[in-house]
Amino acid sequence: MSVLEIRDLHVSVNLPDGSAHPILSGVDLTVAAGQTHAIMGPNGSGKSTLAYSIAGHPKYQVTRGSVSLDGQDVLAMSVDERARAGLFLAMQYPVEVPGVSVANFLRTAKTAVDGQAPKLRTWAGELKAAMQRLGVDPAFAQRNVNEGFSGGEKKRHEIVQLELLEPAIAVLDETDSGLDIDALKVVSQGINRVRETGRTGVLLITHYTRILRYVAPDFVHVFVGGRIVEEGGPELAERLEDEGYERYLAGAGPAAGATGR
Repeated sequence: MSVLEIRDLHVSVNLPDGSAHPILSGVDLTVAAGQTHAIMGPNGSGKSTLAYSIAGHPKYQVTRGSVSLDGQDVLAMSVDERARAGLFLAMQYPVEVPGVSVANFLRTAKTAVDGQAPKLRTWAGELKAAMQRLGVDPAFAQRNVNEGFSGGEKKRHEIVQLELLEPAIAVLDETDSGLDIDALKVVSQGINRVRETGRTGVLLITHYTRILRYVAPDFVHVFVGGRIVEEGGPELAERLEDEGYERYLAGAGPAAGATGR
């Protein structure tokens, strides 16, 4: 069973003037295969910075702490090595890849992750089935990656990737952003199919509880000021829906009995 371990993680971002601005200030988190962790927090709290730091975005500099996957030092890996090790990132704003079709992109990604190309006959069937499950037109496979895609199409494409690549740990950064209710249900069903295999741990980053109505988390972490300030189960998400983040922003801290880190 794969385990992602984050310990005392401090991260800064490089500003245009050459200075470094600290964002994460001591994050501790463990995500195991088969678990779903929801990270919730207000804008600017560092949630996306955590996602990009795990993935290896060069804009973010780790100044202290560690990230390991099954005992391997993730921070010592290149971006592609992290993907091959089993880390998957679904971005809030997926980028366009002109001139590369969805079908070619997905097969290239699968080849890179597995170390060998999938057989064309079986791969075509797997790709078609994955798209059907997400309600995607088969013609979608011949379009250039994310070029001219609607927000819903981009997110469905990422879940197709998730299902086909079968990562050890999936970091989903605001996957619910910009989705209407029908697309949200379809995307959530895709996430749940991956969860139900028990082979993938999910770190779901979101502002809102609406996706958590369809993807039930095992653990909820409140992220404020670059760190986890409270942790709990699904009931914590329900409380956040009622109360918001105001008491954390006001410095009230976690409720009595919380494990705040």
